[in-house]
Amino acid sequence: MREIVLDTETTGLDPNQGHRIIEIGCLELRNRTPTGAKYHAYINPERDVPEESQRITNLSTEFLRDKPVFADVVDGFLDFIGDSGLVIHNAEFDLKFLNAELGKLKKGSIASSRAVDTLMIARRRFPGASASLDALCRRFDISLDDRKSKGHGALLDAALLAEVYLELSGGRQPGLELVANAGSSDSRVVTFKPVIPRPTPLPPRISAEDLERHAAAIATLGQSAIWLQAEA
Repeated sequence: MREIVLDTETTGLDPNQGHRIIEIGCLELRNRTPTGAKYHAYINPERDVPEESQRITNLSTEFLRDKPVFADVVDGFLDFIGDSGLVIHNAEFDLKFLNAELGKLKKGSIASSRAVDTLMIARRRFPGASASLDALCRRFDISLDDRKSKGHGALLDAALLAEVYLELSGGRQPGLELVANAGSSDSRVVTFKPVIPRPTPLPPRISAEDLERHAAAIATLGQSAIWLQAEA
């Protein structure tokens, strides 16, 4: 099963008020395991970036001025996501912006039914608690150091969301963690680093005394124990 964890950054909250996408980040999961495949693009919104958005994303009008416009990246983006399911935190927001951009180019819209909304999952699972990405990272002990130092970034947030999604789905796959790629020219690009197993296994937590007490408890059941009858 292929899924794409997706995040966008925008100039504001509503495309109907002229706000545009300025960054897209996607990470590929197969059978809920990160593969390392990713898609990332900074986008010239063909307008100014408001101060509030710049404060959150660290993306300025000047930085984005020489970046491609959405029409230049749309085919690569659509090719990457294909017909796979999408994992998005607050899917309504991102799909609203993506479909507004796709509509301008007379491209087909992305159906909301394709998206797994981790915000909705978190709200159902932890009613009354904050379901923001930051709050979920803290709940699952996922480091926010990069987000604190670099601000919001679509690819960085997608990496955090991938970890959150795996936790919401029953736990992260052993041996994988999402980390910043120090060798990349873009400090927000992420890759996947294997976790080194313990050189010496942890000692068993069950003592000899525990085993003896368990055996004694089983002995009191006599032949009424179902597994003893099965062995007979």
